[in-house]
Amino acid sequence: MPIPTEPIGSVPRPPELIQGFQDHAEGRIDDAALRELTDAALADTVSRMAATGSPVVTDGEQDKPSFLTYPVAGIPDLAPGGAVVPFADGHTRQLPVLTSGPFRYAAHAVDQLRAARRLTDLPVKQAVIAPSALSLLYPPDGIDGYPRERFLADLADEAEADIRQCLEAGADSVQLDFTEGRLSLKLDPSGGLLRDFTALITTVLERFSAEERARIGVHTCPGGDQDSTHSADVDYAELLPTLFALPAGRFYVQLASEPDRGRVLAVIRDHLPAGARVFVGVVDPIDPRVETAEEVRDRVLEAARFIPLEQLGTCDDCGFSPFADDMSTSRDTAFAKIAARVEGTRLAAEALGA
Repeated sequence: MPIPTEPIGSVPRPPELIQGFQDHAEGRIDDAALRELTDAALADTVSRMAATGSPVVTDGEQDKPSFLTYPVAGIPDLAPGGAVVPFADGHTRQLPVLTSGPFRYAAHAVDQLRAARRLTDLPVKQAVIAPSALSLLYPPDGIDGYPRERFLADLADEAEADIRQCLEAGADSVQLDFTEGRLSLKLDPSGGLLRDFTALITTVLERFSAEERARIGVHTCPGGDQDSTHSADVDYAELLPTLFALPAGRFYVQLASEPDRGRVLAVIRDHLPAGARVFVGVVDPIDPRVETAEEVRDRVLEAARFIPLEQLGTCDDCGFSPFADDMSTSRDTAFAKIAARVEGTRLAAEALGA
């Protein structure tokens, strides 16, 4: 496809898998039974995503309890009571808090990548959590014998391994989920927290070669959970110049749900680094209405007025269900939106003579 198009990551889990996660947590089914459910959901996800015509597929994060906490699920040195993320509809998500060190991942995304690659000959993209999000696990009061500086060094090592293992295992690309970037400006309008976040991400990305970074991207959106967002009221103009200073080869920017797409596209045009590609969101996962291919086409054509074709791609605004218990969007709706994105991007390329 002359204009590349990619999914962001998560796809709604089947109801039986969501129930399976709950049953497993409460001891009603064993590991093998849960594995059977996740394997079936993964096979169905890869098959249905391929059927949309998508040139790149993902595992849909079927096996992750959430896009955020998959590396630390089940580790013993966590306690409840961490940072709280408030959403516009009033619901919240709360992170755990680290109680001791050294910090190590309990799981790496390469396992999901390998499982998906066994099911398809198509290129497979892998989403991983950005280290900036996991930096919020460290308690404000510190940990005796384990200073924050050591924690951040350990975290950077683990984040590098998460990315590098996926690249070495054949990922077409690796996407760092950085939804906390826009949120950081709501929590700290001075931009200090955002600078801390991007400094940590930069530390990790600079460990990779230029060729490797061309396959590494960073995704930003205002969050998407239970049809609500956590930071859509934050001005993108405050985030994007800092985001585009990251040494990544790809950027994935939520755009379809923005009230003034032209204004955001102008900011992208003015700050997108030479040689990088930006994938703009052309379908909105939290809008229950399925976009038509023609609507997607028109959004791509709008973006092409600001962004050179050789630097333009399309994507979904966000993942469809980044937390495993989110049932606000059906699988049928998600795959219909993905199909509209793929076809609309094709129509736009045709109209542009690409």
